[in-house]
Amino acid sequence: MSIIELFPAFLLVFIRITAFFVTVPLLAHRTIPAVHRVGFSLFLAVISFSTIKEPPALDIDGLYMMLAVKEAMVGLLLGLIAYIMVSAVQIAGSFIDFQMGFAIANIIDPQTGAQTPLIGQFFYTVTLLLMLATNAHHLLLDGIYYSFQYIAVDQYALNFGSESFAYFIAKSFNQMFIIAFQISAPVVASLFLVDLALGIVARTVPQMNVFVVGLPIKMGVSFIMIIICMGVIFGVVQNTFETIVLTMRNFLALVGGSS
Repeated sequence: MSIIELFPAFLLVFIRITAFFVTVPLLAHRTIPAVHRVGFSLFLAVISFSTIKEPPALDIDGLYMMLAVKEAMVGLLLGLIAYIMVSAVQIAGSFIDFQMGFAIANIIDPQTGAQTPLIGQFFYTVTLLLMLATNAHHLLLDGIYYSFQYIAVDQYALNFGSESFAYFIAKSFNQMFIIAFQISAPVVASLFLVDLALGIVARTVPQMNVFVVGLPIKMGVSFIMIIICMGVIFGVVQNTFETIVLTMRNFLALVGGSS
């Protein structure tokens, strides 16, 4: 087949990869110029399209527009799944901020433009740096690269309305909160003991203003526990990278199972 006949199929591959870079963590950062993301999407689309054994010859008509919407949806959902798992780190930070009194001070996330907690943004930045240090971002690229083996370019029907898909969504959100609890549990438990001790002090020594004394104590205990548990937090974050890959693979196998 000629290049002109293969161009519609290549355009679908390019749409899926470009949509993936809109929501995937790290690569969808606002500080990365859009020209670079589009160029990298085009480069990866050429590589992915060259690995398709029998690329279909498609006509640009109404059904082709449906395929384009399907490709954009698959790419967005794949990137969103990875972002949801990584956002568990920010949720863990929000749990810690609420207990240590930092919930009243938020900062602007440069990626989303929304307000995020201080410790949550710190954990998220460390997670992105750890992702680069361990080459975990290569696993994200593998997810979109091998997605064409699960969901073909010319596949119209996707398995979105089944009971198993709803169970998969609920299980993914449950896994996200489990990861957040694992990261924040040591610090939150320590702060609970500090609150218990301050409550006892407030009952035994009424003259002491525990609201003034308690805030710096809770902040100090929080930073000490974060430093002590940093190795454990890094271990949980590394396991999160593996969870991202497994979740993306299960999503592709579930959605593309109708073929």
